[in-house]
Amino acid sequence: MIVCVCNNISDREIRQAIDLGINSMDELREALGVATCCGNCLSYAVEVLDEHVAAKAEAPINETVLKRPTFTN
Repeated sequence: MIVCVCNNISDREIRQAIDLGINSMDELREALGVATCCGNCLSYAVEVLDEHVAAKAEAPINETVLKRPTFTN
């Protein structure tokens, strides 16, 4: 769903930016340009940001451990 019509930014792009380390609306504005034109998207962008940051905080951390294969003769 498009959140920011002026800059054609979707909720998916906002979530991806959060996954890459964005944690605040100021960072989101700088990285994607959300809410930098008319500002009508600000409340929904903040809602998407807050929900996804909270969901990330609650999600368990799954670490992937890479192991070398062992060969037997």
